[in-house]
Amino acid sequence: MPATRPVAAADPVLARWIRHELAADPPRVPSLIVTVWGDALVPHGGVAWLAALIRLLADLGVNERAVRTGIFRVARDGWLEAEPVGRRSRYRLTAGGSERFARAFHRVYDAPFEPWDGEWEAVVAHGEGAGPAARRRLRDELAWAGFAAFAPGVHLRPARRDGAPARIVDALGAGRAVIGFDARESPDADLPTLASRAESVYALAALAGDYRRFLARFSGVTAAFRRRVSPDPAQAFAIRTLLVHAYRRVRLRDPQLPREVLPPDWPGADAYRLCRDFYRVAQPLAQSHLAAAFAAEGEALPPVQPSFYRRFAGAI
Repeated sequence: MPATRPVAAADPVLARWIRHELAADPPRVPSLIVTVWGDALVPHGGVAWLAALIRLLADLGVNERAVRTGIFRVARDGWLEAEPVGRRSRYRLTAGGSERFARAFHRVYDAPFEPWDGEWEAVVAHGEGAGPAARRRLRDELAWAGFAAFAPGVHLRPARRDGAPARIVDALGAGRAVIGFDARESPDADLPTLASRAESVYALAALAGDYRRFLARFSGVTAAFRRRVSPDPAQAFAIRTLLVHAYRRVRLRDPQLPREVLPPDWPGADAYRLCRDFYRVAQPLAQSHLAAAFAAEGEALPPVQPSFYRRFAGAI
């Protein structure tokens, strides 16, 4: 169970919303640390004093003991490594953690739809040279890249040509157990299309429900925040973090299909716009709060890296 305490109020309406969210859906502390690190700290080099992180998570109701336990687990999982400096601790990204953050968070901030030429990529696991455990790992890695099992061992996705299938197969050493090819449906074939099966094989109805719940949860508070004349930086940081944390949990399960394959009322686009628009409004205040946490530890906030400005299609 996460350890929480009430967040100090600046604006009472926003403070009440933050308290309610922390009570209604308490975030797991290690997962919340990953969100804060990827969203707020990676753009500034991905290095921070533990004490600065404790300050930042206090605004999200997390006490010091829970932060120490949580960051130990995040480091144990290979995301971060500790650098003792006297009696203090500084944490930085590991090489593997940097790669994992890049893979995960570009999906969070990328635009939801990409152009599609109508072709599909196929990876077929034929079973020779790979046991059940290897096939499960292949299925899971392919699912992360947007593939779905249209039949046993037959994994398809709308073609992206980003090299992901080859990288996955190479990393798993599964080259002898799969074949890959591109395919295009014949417009003259009197058969059900692959796109017609997308809703079932990708479980799009459940995912759409998650997006709609996200919109219901955050539409009101983001509108209320924009109406404030002088919003509080700590509240801006807290709301932005909770928003990105919740959005990340949905978006990383989204296969990010092209518009042509999705239902016409797909709510993922509205969720993306809500995040993009609030991120633009909250960013200067959240940045100010982050800088204050660094200053309290005697450091200036490192300059933001240029890649930060590509988030949400360059809307920042």
